[in-house]
Amino acid sequence: MHALILTIHIIVSLMLIGLVLIQHGKGADAGAAFGGGGGGGASGSLFGSRGSASFLSRSSAILAAIFFITSLTLAYFSVETPNKAKSVTETVPNEQVQQETPADLPEIP
Repeated sequence: MHALILTIHIIVSLMLIGLVLIQHGKGADAGAAFGGGGGGGASGSLFGSRGSASFLSRSSAILAAIFFITSLTLAYFSVETPNKAKSVTETVPNEQVQQETPADLPEIP
């Protein structure tokens, strides 16, 4: 389950990055309104016409919601349980090492 959610999370994050990069910025129309040598007025208003949300902005909002849900789910699954081992060395069975006592040495005259 964890691997499936992680895979979805990675795919959604890459798609979200791609959608954000191909969208047209809101401030791009403001530069055209003030004019770059031609007197301006290229857009209908100062920040451009703002009708209904475009397909790209809606899909990026949906992908962002999925990204947050998968992030919270992965955080929930990463919480440690009290019985769970914290490291690899704790999972190895503890072998009892029997210490050998040194043999009695002969007396030196």
